[in-house]
Amino acid sequence: MHPMLKPALRRAWRDRQTVQFGITPAQAVVVSPVDPATGQFLELLDGTQGMPILYERARALDLPPDRVDELVARLTAAGVVDDPTAGGPAADALRNRADVRERLRPDLASLSLVHPEPGDAARRLAARAAVRVQVRGAGRVGATVAAVLSGAGVGRVDVLDGGVAQPGDVAPGGLPERAVGERRATAAGQLVRRAAPGGPARRSRGAEESGLSLIVVAPREALDVHAPDTADAEGWVTAGIPHLYAGVVETTGVVGPLVLPGGTGCAGCLARGRAQRDPAWPRLLAQWRSGRRRTAVPACDLALATAVAGLAAAHALAFLDGDLPATTGARWEASLPQLDWRSAPVEPHRDCPCGAVRNTRGEQVSAVAGPHDTMAG
Repeated sequence: MHPMLKPALRRAWRDRQTVQFGITPAQAVVVSPVDPATGQFLELLDGTQGMPILYERARALDLPPDRVDELVARLTAAGVVDDPTAGGPAADALRNRADVRERLRPDLASLSLVHPEPGDAARRLAARAAVRVQVRGAGRVGATVAAVLSGAGVGRVDVLDGGVAQPGDVAPGGLPERAVGERRATAAGQLVRRAAPGGPARRSRGAEESGLSLIVVAPREALDVHAPDTADAEGWVTAGIPHLYAGVVETTGVVGPLVLPGGTGCAGCLARGRAQRDPAWPRLLAQWRSGRRRTAVPACDLALATAVAGLAAAHALAFLDGDLPATTGARWEASLPQLDWRSAPVEPHRDCPCGAVRNTRGEQVSAVAGPHDTMAG
């Protein structure tokens, strides 16, 4: 092990014997008491030295090996210490790509706080390179989601959409103005390649060969955001492919649900639940679908679309990294102008063939919490 105090955690002395790592309550760790010798030893934990060398340098500070072991173990348990040599072969390969490593250094720092075990952040970040994601939709939301996922290290991001890009599809972080008139899927593919760390040529062989890990459904049609297509959902559920919905309808941004086939409520559950609560819903939906081409300019606020894309990408990455984000079995919505994000569960419906009703929500989602760590004594 090569202990390294995590660079993402800023240090400050609360008093002469107490040091705090981290700023926010979610990450702050307090270490006390810290005598002068221990304080000097902390400066040695920079990841460049293994434990044998640290033992030798600690002796010069009158710190015995057992005291060093105890301190490193406590700091590691509190999530303060990382190991820049850990994480396995994939993490080593990532470290050997200087261009990719530098691009993803802030992402690695963030992951080191979310996944505190030494080397775990590097392992998870490297694992993204073998992941394949499909984004369905290349409008203001979908293209931006695809670019963010690619830029965050996802090895392969495929974008599906029809038609040609329109001026209204252009968005910072999404399709550029020069894409207007090009086929949306082609323009989005170019965007994804440009966003990839390491340049347009980078694509992981593992991602090429792997099946889909996730589908992000980001339709340009507002009605398909509000009432997702149940036929597509049935196919994904049958194939066992997790999928996450995101988009803008009128002045409301929607992220979720993240559907885990057979485990959480799907688009079919959502449709059946609405029809059960509102008998007029199927009639309204049929009228809207038959007349949706009459609306020439759908509402899609640029800032709201960007916020939706960012939140959707963050939830997608959390899932791909092995966590269950808050959109698992739930829809998050925010409307202009207050933009107060609120969630509503998408309950499994007893008449939906997806089979999720057999599971209770408590069995589907396990809470992952990051407690405020404190070290004392």
